[in-house]
Amino acid sequence: MKELFMTVMLMGVLAGLQGQNPVSLEECRQLALENNKKLKIAGEQVKTARFKKQEAFTKYLPGIDAMGAYMRNQKEINLLSEDAHLPVGSLGPDGGWTLRPDQMMTGPDGKPVLVNGTPVPKDYALLPKEAMTVDDRNTAVLQVGVTQPLYMGGKIRAYNQLAELSEKLAQSGWEQGVQEVILKTDEAYWQIVSLVNRKKLAEKYVETLRKFEHDIGLMYETGISTKADVLSVKVKLNQAEMTLVRVEDGLSLSRMALNQICGLPVDTVFSLKEELVENESVAVSPLHLEEIYQNRPEINSLSLAVDIYRKKEKIARSEYLPSIAFMANYVAMTPSFFDGISTKLDGMWSVGIGIKAPVFHWGASRKSVRSARAETGIMDYKLQEAKEKIELQVSQAQFKVKEAFRKLELARNNQEKANENLRYAKLGFQEGTIPVSNVLEAQTAWLSAYSDLIDASIEVKLCEVYLQQAYGTLGKEIYR
Repeated sequence: MKELFMTVMLMGVLAGLQGQNPVSLEECRQLALENNKKLKIAGEQVKTARFKKQEAFTKYLPGIDAMGAYMRNQKEINLLSEDAHLPVGSLGPDGGWTLRPDQMMTGPDGKPVLVNGTPVPKDYALLPKEAMTVDDRNTAVLQVGVTQPLYMGGKIRAYNQLAELSEKLAQSGWEQGVQEVILKTDEAYWQIVSLVNRKKLAEKYVETLRKFEHDIGLMYETGISTKADVLSVKVKLNQAEMTLVRVEDGLSLSRMALNQICGLPVDTVFSLKEELVENESVAVSPLHLEEIYQNRPEINSLSLAVDIYRKKEKIARSEYLPSIAFMANYVAMTPSFFDGISTKLDGMWSVGIGIKAPVFHWGASRKSVRSARAETGIMDYKLQEAKEKIELQVSQAQFKVKEAFRKLELARNNQEKANENLRYAKLGFQEGTIPVSNVLEAQTAWLSAYSDLIDASIEVKLCEVYLQQAYGTLGKEIYR
């Protein structure tokens, strides 16, 4: 639904651009969020963490593995090199093998024939060579096994918790990216608004000076003003035209920067809804530090990092705990030896429980636990340091907002005085009581007052954005 909403918003903004409708700050934000490559990378990282979390859960479930192998051998296995002859005897009273008198070979004298003092058997049993031959030229093995972890020292649970925290950490990184994109967009947006108003002011100033130049020229022709007055006005006009050119160049570059942030062609030109900076600012509601800590993605990320390292401690500790698993296997092979020697595929099943426990590893496990605990301490200190910096950032942002509003109030008062001063200067010049230099000074003061008012208005807007960033509420409606 979020992606659908973003797509609909993007289509609406693009339609507005094609129709040359003024684009709002919110629409520029949506364009920037939709087209920012770093934000898309962060989104893919969230998906990666989610899939890893799902993968970690499968470690609770039994695993089924199958293995098969086939080999073609050159020769058969012959347990005998030739036919064997086994002497025929009997079991003696003591359970040992012996020969009865009728089983002994006798000589002409009827006595047993002895060889090295041992009687010679009269009869032999034939053991043919081919009976002890195994045809293993075609050998195949098939195994299917099931393994169910029963206890792994808490490792599987720790891995699942670690994967869940990693997903939240990736989501927090994406939220931080959203705030950074919105901040860059707002800065570029209000920079254009400032330059648009400066351009209007410069154009008005140039127009005023051109009219003044015309009036001075007529007065010079009638002998009322001097050549020096005419040259002074021309110099001021040239300076004003140069200022207008610089403002126009800066405006073009700023539009290119905003287009790049929004993913639009750099030569796109569109008007902004907030080009009149007289619109009132909405005061940002103050928040408590604990609320700010909850809103800031940086604090959330560091808190998750501390939890992740705590889980790593558990994983390190599980390395010197026993592991227990249930196993079941079925093995089939050819040739098989389960019922004599046969070339048919035959097999058997087996079940059992396996236990693995470390006995002695020179204290490696304890050292790894201490190392993980030290890393947890490092992240905890980083979290405390980040909170201190955020507290300072919030205080500075609040101070700058108050200072910006004071500057805006002073700029408005100065503007009113500059307008009044210029009006009296023009009246005095028309009556001949004020020289041209005073009029030019009044016009310069008027231009400076209006420039200060534009700067103060834009500063108020940006300071409010910076305060929202410090509070962690910038763009919060997008991902919360």
